[in-house]
Amino acid sequence: MLKAKLPPYIVNLPLLLLALILSVAAGAVFIPPGTITKILLNLIPGVDIAATWTNSFTVIVREIRLPHTILIAITGASLAGSGAAYQGLFRNPLADPYLIGVASGAGLGAIFTMAISWPEDLLGFYFIPAGAFVGAILTVILVYSLARVGRTVPLTTLILAGVAVGAFASALTSYLMLRSEDEIYRAISFLLGGSPVAGWKPILGILPYLIVGMSLLAASGHMLNVLQFGEEQAKQLGLAVNKAKVYIVITASLTTAIAVSFSGVIGFIGLIVPHVMRIIWGADYKRLIRLSIIGGATALLLADTLARVLLAPQSLPVGIVTALAGAPFFLWILRRAKSEVFW
Repeated sequence: MLKAKLPPYIVNLPLLLLALILSVAAGAVFIPPGTITKILLNLIPGVDIAATWTNSFTVIVREIRLPHTILIAITGASLAGSGAAYQGLFRNPLADPYLIGVASGAGLGAIFTMAISWPEDLLGFYFIPAGAFVGAILTVILVYSLARVGRTVPLTTLILAGVAVGAFASALTSYLMLRSEDEIYRAISFLLGGSPVAGWKPILGILPYLIVGMSLLAASGHMLNVLQFGEEQAKQLGLAVNKAKVYIVITASLTTAIAVSFSGVIGFIGLIVPHVMRIIWGADYKRLIRLSIIGGATALLLADTLARVLLAPQSLPVGIVTALAGAPFFLWILRRAKSEVFW
């Protein structure tokens, strides 16, 4: 295992800041970082910088790119954080929200909520993460129950159960899409990892869930560390294993729901980022969870920026970019598993 000697936050936080700036700056119309800084400073009460840029730049930054960037960062952070938690819970580096079907279940819950009533006000936006959370919880319970063999959850059965349940959830989602013809384009964009809604309302809608979910997730590091010794040893060390597992499942499912609610089903971020962070910085979950949250936001921001500039002025769904990058990485992990132990 490679473990970097540099302080992890000194490396990762500047990378996140760079990704945030690049995300706001890049697009069909490039906006210089200096102009972005001045526009954002003008949002502070009492600050009044004379505008040397067009009013369209202000509208693009404040109303389009800044909320989009924040939403993408939240999505990446939620996926990677929940991916690290699932991997620690199942003691398996392949157990991310996408591969075990939880993201598809959350997507089904979100689409079902949207199909009942497309959100038009802030109250409607609060219901979508709730629907995604219910879908995620039901999916992870079903997958875990199907994959369990005695007291263990083998890798093969976990992935097979996740694929089966995820496919079933995707089929139901497709059915709901076909029944909602007026929203078909937005639903397809959602499934490919593209936000069907824009502006500040989605961020306000997930904010309460984000505060609760991230706080609980960041506090799960000690439990995950103890669970790495196995359930019997964890009990001997004083951990209430069943309560800890329920806590982690609920927390990871909530953060998955946050990610899927308005950004769609995006694969491989929850797999790649925790794995890379574990290789570089070690497997201490007290630190790994937080680093995965930061790294997930950075990785998805960079992928989204690439998706927006590849075919500019058109924009690809970011899920396509993450799939193109993540599939080879997944195959590399499988190949590596033949010759060495992950943990």
